[in-house]
Amino acid sequence: MSQEQTEALFKVLDESTTTLQAALSTSYLDAFIETGDNLLNGQVQVEDGRPDDKVVAQLTDLYAQVDWQSFDAETVRRAVQLVMLKAIRVDEIQANHQLTPDTIAYIMGYLVTRLEKGKSHLTLLDLTVGTGNLLTAVLSQLKEVVAGKIEAYGVDNDDTMLAIAQTSSDLQRLPVELIHQDALEQLLVPASDLIVADLPIGYYPIDENAANYQTRAADGHSFVHHLLLEQAVNQLTPGGIGVFLVPSQLFQTEESKGLLKWLPTNAYLQGLLNLPSELFMNANAQKAILILQKPGAGAKQVEQVMLGEFPSFKNQSAFQKFVAEIVQWEEQNLLTDRS
Repeated sequence: MSQEQTEALFKVLDESTTTLQAALSTSYLDAFIETGDNLLNGQVQVEDGRPDDKVVAQLTDLYAQVDWQSFDAETVRRAVQLVMLKAIRVDEIQANHQLTPDTIAYIMGYLVTRLEKGKSHLTLLDLTVGTGNLLTAVLSQLKEVVAGKIEAYGVDNDDTMLAIAQTSSDLQRLPVELIHQDALEQLLVPASDLIVADLPIGYYPIDENAANYQTRAADGHSFVHHLLLEQAVNQLTPGGIGVFLVPSQLFQTEESKGLLKWLPTNAYLQGLLNLPSELFMNANAQKAILILQKPGAGAKQVEQVMLGEFPSFKNQSAFQKFVAEIVQWEEQNLLTDRS
C-alpha cells in the first residue's frame, strides 16, 4: 500500500465527484457513485446530454491521471474512505450512516484473522454493511490468512449506502454480494461462519418484526442493536463467531434486561473490550468490541471472559502489548473444529 497512491486516487475521486456534483446538481455521495461507475466502465456516462461535452472532457482528463487498476485493495479502500469522510461534511450525513473508523475496522479485522487463519472456506457477513468500509477492511485482512474461498455478504436497507459499498468493493476488486433488505427480516444470505457489524444505535420502528425476537422490549419500540445481536447469532453456523461494535454500556441500561435474559441460553459471551475513551466525545458515546460465539462445533464458554479497555493509541507499545494478549487469549480459548 502506498500513501502517495492513496492521495493521488483520492484527489481524482474528489475532483471528479465535485465536478459531477455541480454538473448534475446532485449530492456529493450520488456524484461519487457516478464517478465510480465511470471508472469501472472505462468511460464517462452521459444521459440526456448531461454531463455536457466540456465536463466529459474534464472528467476524462482527470481519470487518466491515475492508474487505479494497478493499486492494491487497501490503497483503494483508504482513498474511498477519504471520500466518505468528505461526504460526511458536505452532505451532513447522519451518525448511523457514517463509516466505521479505519483504526477500529483494522482492530476488528486483526482479531478475527487469528481465528480464521488456514480455513479452507469461510462465509463472512456484515449485517449492517453501510458504505462497506468495515467489511472490505476485514475481508482484505482475511484474504491474507484464509487458504480457500471467502464468500462475503453485506446487508443494508439503505440503497445509497449499498451503492457506495458496491462501488468501493468493485474498485477494490473484492467479490462481495450485497443484499438490499431490512436485516431484521428473514435474511436472504446463507448461514455465516463469521459476522462483523458496526451496529446502529437507536429504536427499531417496526414492532411487528421486533415481536419475533426474544430481545424485544416489553413495551414500546425495541433497541435495534439488541435485535441485531440476536439475529446475528441466529445466522451464525455452529461455533461461529460474531464481532460487533456496540455501546460500552450495552449491558448496563434499563432496556438490557431482555438481552441479558436471552444471552446465556443462546450465545457465549466471550469478550467485551472497551475502545480508548479518547476516541469519543464523552463517556456516553464510548464504544466497545463485543465477541459472541454460537454454541456447537466444539465451542464452549470461556472460563474467563476477556474484559478490558484498550490503552491509548498514542501509547503504541502498551497498545500492541494489549492486542497481543487478546490474540493469545483468542487462540487459547476460541479455536474450534470449524473448517
